[in-house]
Amino acid sequence: MPKTLPPAYTIIPPGRPLSGRVSPPGSKSITNRALLLAALAKGTSWLTGALKSKDTVLMAQALRQMGVTVEEPDATSFLVTSSGKLTAPDAPLFLGNAGTATRFLTAAVATIDGIVVVDGDEDMRLRPIKPLVDALRSLGIDAEAPTGCPPVTIRGTGRFGKGRVEIDASLSSQYVSALLMAAPFGDGPIEVALAGKDIGARGYVDLTLAAMRAFGAKVEETSPGTWLVEPTGYTATDFHVEPDASAATYLWGIEALTGGKIDLGVAADAFTQPDASAQAVIAQFPNMPAVIDGSQMQDAVPTMAVVAAFNNQPVRFVGIANLRVKETDRIRAVANELNRIRPGLAKEEGDDLLVASDPALLEASQRNVTSRIETYHDHRIAMSFALAALRVGGVTILDPACTGKTYPDYWEMLASLGVELVPTA
Repeated sequence: MPKTLPPAYTIIPPGRPLSGRVSPPGSKSITNRALLLAALAKGTSWLTGALKSKDTVLMAQALRQMGVTVEEPDATSFLVTSSGKLTAPDAPLFLGNAGTATRFLTAAVATIDGIVVVDGDEDMRLRPIKPLVDALRSLGIDAEAPTGCPPVTIRGTGRFGKGRVEIDASLSSQYVSALLMAAPFGDGPIEVALAGKDIGARGYVDLTLAAMRAFGAKVEETSPGTWLVEPTGYTATDFHVEPDASAATYLWGIEALTGGKIDLGVAADAFTQPDASAQAVIAQFPNMPAVIDGSQMQDAVPTMAVVAAFNNQPVRFVGIANLRVKETDRIRAVANELNRIRPGLAKEEGDDLLVASDPALLEASQRNVTSRIETYHDHRIAMSFALAALRVGGVTILDPACTGKTYPDYWEMLASLGVELVPTA
């Protein structure tokens, strides 16, 4: 999995449409859900089409620490064998900056009889988890996160409680998904309810519900924002992971910016992931809407923002406040790096991002300018800004290896389409 890449790549604009066949990797979001559910199910589950990346490797390693057998028979499969229960690990679970793994496991390890510490790297230790910890405590679970971020310490008794639990999901829908996936181990039915109407990308909760049902859970939405989960546990099953819609956004961006045609092998409307909605927006380039609500396709916003830099009119991105608590503050990172390409190209206005496009000036200004793009250890910043380099010269992407978090073959994909990547110190 880990690839040895240079410190930076300078990308040479191809000057022609890019066309070809590219198969996106499996969905990171679905792979980590399926890995956890398979680990909570008694028996052996075969997961196909799965993503092998830094985030999913960290999840698999954590599950192995808790007594689950996770085999990797080929590049896109996991074979997961479990007793149906997790056991206390001998050491803290280290999950890097994997948000899904950290949030999901924080709830799941509360089913263990023993003490578990869920931790991450310095970036993960800045990402909020207090709403989830508060919800667990309301179920009678001994959980603490003194800083409001990882590390989290869970002192479990092997019981997950029962009754109604309210969760503030305004920062992340992952808190809801974490509770829902652990809820089948309750002492009785558990009702999970949103505290307020705000929720980050609701579509990811739907992904969670579909995966839970595939593994035998009984869960229903009894009213908007309220779900009732029966104490059924899970049943091992074979499960296929669909391609990653967030990864597909880069391919749709390549089509738009170069006038090419990429065959993904899957239609945009075949995805169940919310980021697939970005395809209809990107397809309107160079006349993308003046206002784009990114609230339900958050991981696609950096892609759309870079494409918008070449649009025929300015674009304002709204509903994206949650991007400030992703792997990095993505609103600030996108604005900073667009302005590195051309000063004044982007502006933060509260929690909105305004991309003041001027494609003719942008391309002309870059003929003899060098732009070294900071990626902030964030895979989506690296992959999105590689798209800008398809249209303007002199763009160098720093720390290209960070794409290994979700798309280890990203640079090979660009090269396969004929993009020249020059290793740079």
